[in-house]
Amino acid sequence: MGKKGILLVNLGTPDSPEVKDVRKYLDQFLMDERVIDINAFNRTLLVKGVIVPFRSPKTSKLYKEIWDENGSPLLYYSKIQAALVQEKLGDEYHVELAMRYQNPSIESALDKMKAGLVESIKVIPLFPQYASASSGSVIQNVMEIVSKWTTIPPVSFVSSFHNNELMLEVFAENARKYQPETYDHVLFSFHGLPERQLLKCDHTGSYCLKKDNCCDTLNDTNKFCYSAQGHDTAKLIAAKLNIAREDYTVCFQSRLGKEPWVQPYTTDVLKKLAAEGKKRLLVFSPAFVADCLETLYEITVEYHEEFKALGGEHVQLVESLNDNPKFIDALVELAVS
Repeated sequence: MGKKGILLVNLGTPDSPEVKDVRKYLDQFLMDERVIDINAFNRTLLVKGVIVPFRSPKTSKLYKEIWDENGSPLLYYSKIQAALVQEKLGDEYHVELAMRYQNPSIESALDKMKAGLVESIKVIPLFPQYASASSGSVIQNVMEIVSKWTTIPPVSFVSSFHNNELMLEVFAENARKYQPETYDHVLFSFHGLPERQLLKCDHTGSYCLKKDNCCDTLNDTNKFCYSAQGHDTAKLIAAKLNIAREDYTVCFQSRLGKEPWVQPYTTDVLKKLAAEGKKRLLVFSPAFVADCLETLYEITVEYHEEFKALGGEHVQLVESLNDNPKFIDALVELAVS
């Protein structure tokens, strides 16, 4: 019998922090029809004519702030995760790592599996909460590639793992070392999405952003909603740490453009908390399984400086899952379930 293939897929990273590589990464990322989900002509004008030319030099500078001797932290930790999962699963499995954008590509990873004559493929997008622009894009890309093969093995997907017990425990463990009870407030800051992408996930057309607190409780209507799954992740981590509901806020960072994105925005929450006299904030970023630009720079540097300028004292990031052994066990659990 052949080996069982396990494909771990994260978002991606430039090959280097230099402008030319950042430009290639942003172009591929933002031209994805699930990321900027507008008609192709307008997307091309926006991405190639406005966003990529203007953002590439700025984003290059930010990547240079977090790039270290290991290169991109996201790729570094993702490689470790894949290697440790392979070690745990043993010789009956063939584990590959891919990035949705840039390298190693999904197609190259799938080609290795095909060459290895795997008997099945299980795809695990490394995004705890499902979003069309992340997990959905990975799943679509894999299906497009495999659909062209002459012989297609059984292929399955893990669309989300927002409530995985081992993953939640790692976030809680990482937070305990900072003594959450000594902070004035806790933030669960998720990567943002345009509101229209949430609305597209509401197949009833009468629930998303139309019901009060529509994301606060996960139910049959919103079970695939990125925001609702994020709220559920936050609630479950908070419960492990005995953080009362009034002592934490779910918010969203990394907004792009002027149209409405999922709210509240993290920057607005920082202003509100500073105005209330809060001085010390503990911040989780549970949409990421490995530390990256959004955690190591946006939260650790930008939000810390912004909060201090507003009168606050400190913003402390709770590091991501990275190479924590319990998270490796979580991935193994997802692979064999």
